[in-house]
Amino acid sequence: MKSIITHSFAAIAAVAALISPALAEGAADPQQANGFAQLIPLLLIMVIFYFLLIRPQQKKVKEHRNIIEALKKGDKVITGGGFYGTIVDVKDDFLKVEIAENVRVKIKRDTIVGLSD
Repeated sequence: MKSIITHSFAAIAAVAALISPALAEGAADPQQANGFAQLIPLLLIMVIFYFLLIRPQQKKVKEHRNIIEALKKGDKVITGGGFYGTIVDVKDDFLKVEIAENVRVKIKRDTIVGLSD
């Protein structure tokens, strides 16, 4: 991931170096061309951050929300504390999870990290 970001920044710098002189030659006002050329790398960085960081995180959150909403009795889950258990009872925001024989805990639905095999 780190190398992708490093290569992306290098590509942005190269594009900015190529675009800046071309814009300055064609524009009547050099300050206007310089201002636009400075804006392009910023926009490219924002696009790269969106596709490399923000969008994947939004997908992950959406998948987790779907898993949490679909929990039902009998599902084997992993909690945020690292406990593996089986759902015994489902209420609105709380679940009863059996983590050992005759050991049941009441937990918030949001603390479920994922489904166990």
